[in-house]
Amino acid sequence: MPSTTDTTLVLKSGTSWTDAWQRCLAVAPEAFQEDRVLNLWGTSWRADGRALPATSPVDGSPIAGPPRLDGATAQQAVRASLDRHRAWRHVPLPERRARVAATLDALTEHRELLALLLVWEIGKPWRLAQADVDRAIDGVRWYVDGIEPMVEGRTPLDGPVSNIASWNYPMSVLVHAMLVQALAGNAVIAKAPTDGGVACLTLACALAAREGVPVTLVSGSGGELSEALVRAPEIGCVSFVGGRDTGAAVATAVADLGKRHILEQEGLNTWGIWEYTDWDALTAVVPKLFDYGKQRCTAYPRFVVQRALFDEFLAAYLPAVRTLRIGHPLAVENPDDPFPALDFGPVINAAKAKDLDDQVAEAISRGAVPLHRGRLSDTRFLPGQDTSAYVQPVTLLNPPPSSPLHHAEPFGPVDTIVLVDTEAELLAAMNASNGALVATLSTDDETTYTRLAPQIRAFKLGRGKPRSRGDRDELFGGLGASWRGAFVGGELLVRAVTRGPAEERLPGNFPEYQLAP
Repeated sequence: MPSTTDTTLVLKSGTSWTDAWQRCLAVAPEAFQEDRVLNLWGTSWRADGRALPATSPVDGSPIAGPPRLDGATAQQAVRASLDRHRAWRHVPLPERRARVAATLDALTEHRELLALLLVWEIGKPWRLAQADVDRAIDGVRWYVDGIEPMVEGRTPLDGPVSNIASWNYPMSVLVHAMLVQALAGNAVIAKAPTDGGVACLTLACALAAREGVPVTLVSGSGGELSEALVRAPEIGCVSFVGGRDTGAAVATAVADLGKRHILEQEGLNTWGIWEYTDWDALTAVVPKLFDYGKQRCTAYPRFVVQRALFDEFLAAYLPAVRTLRIGHPLAVENPDDPFPALDFGPVINAAKAKDLDDQVAEAISRGAVPLHRGRLSDTRFLPGQDTSAYVQPVTLLNPPPSSPLHHAEPFGPVDTIVLVDTEAELLAAMNASNGALVATLSTDDETTYTRLAPQIRAFKLGRGKPRSRGDRDELFGGLGASWRGAFVGGELLVRAVTRGPAEERLPGNFPEYQLAP
């Protein structure tokens, strides 16, 4: 797929993968070898497992892949983490605070390298890569500053927290959770995401380990490592972020074992339009909804629109979606130019791009109406680069019920629209996936919003504005099949990974009860 950009672009100086890798070798030689990352367990960095080949979604070039550990090695790592947990849980809180704060200072010092790794490994535009790093640092610092009342009367868990997270937010989700869990008195284990982010996560863990934070980092097949990382009796809590299929398997395992758990799973987050007139506000927000190509658990891929307003909706939506800026996140006109301002780059890999393209083609063949398709000529590429992981934004009207786009989150830059005529149809369409993390209803009348909002099955609901995971004291969870286990955010994250009174019922979504914060 050739680039059709008029101006010949070049790679911004000092930002090649080789540049980033050499900086990793210099900053953390204990964690990086010539051509591979190492795993960390039992206080040592180890060349366990065969390093899998990997390519960058940005241009298809080779990058470092995660080593593939076997189950027996992972079990050894878990046992070693339990030993560290038993020591760390008795470390006084002021010392834990000091060690985590020192880690934050180190992450801040190397924030640009961490962000550059995110660009190459998972295709984030520079603005969003920096935001991922900064949100992790700022979020954990909030806990460092205010941890005392959160842990008063509480104790660490009996074993380490096992973290299994998807690839899209290695810093602001995974590293953030790990450091707060450690601050609360737990040793922490992270499984490196298979699809991307292993070098960024390795560097972050190296900086934490230097400060004495009890971090374990392993990588490999989820299926092969789940016995150790999910079912092992040494594990005190499982924290999972990912899809419903894998999440269901994890949920079954932790339910059987009665193990503490936090399982964030996807839902189809919807944006309803009903008796609405503030179209300028909608036009302004649409490009923001495409940040990172909608590869977020809190993305909004579905608009549910009152049929009588569809013409006005399109007049507001289409000009906005045509402004999206897509391309190689490091491609500039001159080597010393600022980073390009993009809404998104590639999706996570070429296989995902093909899957999305196939889903769109199939939906159209079965009756979906294409309302917008981005043009290749509007995309910024380097001359001759591989572009197989790039997907142009697409908007479809009425995806057929047989299409995955009808009932599941696409995790890519694909919007779908369904039209409704009654409030009952609006609610049914907004609740299409048995629970969601977020939803938004745009309606002029506050009384209408107040009446309909409680019937929308999402943990966070916005009126005319998008909701997200949030930071610091903002709580987060999900309803229905989008979440299982303890809710998090604010003090709830600390409560989820510590023990309180014997009869305590944590806010969350459990098989035996559901408790709102």
